[in-house]
Amino acid sequence: MGTEEETSEIEELFYQGSDLHGEGRLDEALQCFEKCLAIDADYADAILGKAIIMSARERHDEAIALAQRLIELDPEDVLAQTNLSMFHQKAGRIEEAEEAGAKARTLDWKRELAGTENPGDD
Repeated sequence: MGTEEETSEIEELFYQGSDLHGEGRLDEALQCFEKCLAIDADYADAILGKAIIMSARERHDEAIALAQRLIELDPEDVLAQTNLSMFHQKAGRIEEAEEAGAKARTLDWKRELAGTENPGDD
């Protein structure tokens, strides 16, 4: 990301998208997340928001691809692995869901053993 102004804009768009999603206004929420990604294609929160909307719309392959993108950005992200598992499960891909779920549990255990918290637990 670039300037402080861009950071503020992307955060504002993300929070607006999250609020819209919470209100069930998925089209508008998706637009906000896509605007975030136009500013920063690696903005993990917007990638996750978009993935959740794709999953809600039963566009499972897109949700899975987005979750895999999150894992590429941060291979140690427990939440990304957990969501990947959930998206596979919704798509009826039980073996893949179990594999991603096991990976999430392993990452979480490794974090616990290392004495670090999951950054998303704040």
